[in-house]
Amino acid sequence: MTVSQLTRLIKSQLESGFPELSIEGELSNVRPSSTGHVYLTLKDESAQISGVIFRGRASRLSFAPEDGQQVVAHGSLGVYERRGTYQIIIDRLELAGVGPILAMLEERKQRLNAEGLFDEGRKRRLPLLAQRVAVVTSPTGAALKDVLRVLRRRNSGIDVVVCPAVVQGDQAAESVARQLRAASRHRLGDVIIVGRGGGSLEDLLPFSDEAVVRAIADSEIPVVSAVGHEIDWALSDFAADLRAPTPSAAAELVASSREELYHRVVEAGRTAVRAFLDRRSRAKLLLQRFAAEELHRSYWILAQPIVQEFDRLREDLAHAISDRLTSLRTRLESTSRELASVSPYTILNRGYAVLRDSEGQLITSVGSVEIDQHLSARLLDGEVDAVVTDKRGTHDEEL
Repeated sequence: MTVSQLTRLIKSQLESGFPELSIEGELSNVRPSSTGHVYLTLKDESAQISGVIFRGRASRLSFAPEDGQQVVAHGSLGVYERRGTYQIIIDRLELAGVGPILAMLEERKQRLNAEGLFDEGRKRRLPLLAQRVAVVTSPTGAALKDVLRVLRRRNSGIDVVVCPAVVQGDQAAESVARQLRAASRHRLGDVIIVGRGGGSLEDLLPFSDEAVVRAIADSEIPVVSAVGHEIDWALSDFAADLRAPTPSAAAELVASSREELYHRVVEAGRTAVRAFLDRRSRAKLLLQRFAAEELHRSYWILAQPIVQEFDRLREDLAHAISDRLTSLRTRLESTSRELASVSPYTILNRGYAVLRDSEGQLITSVGSVEIDQHLSARLLDGEVDAVVTDKRGTHDEEL
């Protein structure tokens, strides 16, 4: 056989012989890679085996693997031919002994959530200026010291009421729930901090107890849950009005520092001034629309098209009237000339006269007059009266 043939035979035998397994041991030499895979070693008192969690599975782990943790790894056996080594390819990793605990916590979380104890709509805001803080924790633990140190630094005038509780062991859940109810019933603070320092999952179980969760949900005072370190969690975190990663962070949240309050007041004042100046500027802009100059300008903006149209129509009308008058004058002059050309008075300029009888009838024929008949003769510049003394026809015949 070649080395490759032997290695492939070993790979085939091992991988087919161990397709699915679970192995318990202590984590050692945990090495996360830049590609997202996690390489590690599982060991006990007398043996060790290499393991790998590929990126897709590693991203779904419920905790960060660390050296020294006792875990149960689920997966299959694999052979890395290039190095001639075997290792466990891990699909799922859980802390030893916590599988049933996590399952119990998940069931309790789902049940309490269905009751509405974790609804966001029931969360309350913390008071801006808390005068007194009730702290439900161990009176001798590091958590209380951290809270007092932060409160003293941020706001030394704030009062602290310590509600001593057992935070670990069989009596812890009942003790914490009792102190929570007392703090709420007697209004021992404007806000309640409940929590403890870090620990194992088993150490933090009292803060996931149903009695504690219900006491937090029933509290008439806003509650901040501060259990363990940032990566730790308990069901109290979901029921509380606010979750703090650590007790120190909880103290930071409930106590506004004097310097912070000063800056907030200053900023609020600046905001108010800016808002006032902005409103005043807008008011000035609105009032400018009613100033005399602005009204005059606005009037002419509106009136200018109308005035210009009126002027145009007036000019058009004047031109139309002038043209009409010129046309009528021309027609009148033409008609006057025509009338003058046919007027009987025109010939008076040449020495002729117009004769009328006493009744004003025109005399157009010699035969229409009588001897001694009175006539009037119209001359160019007046009239004369005449008496017919004789009459003759066209051919000088007496009539």
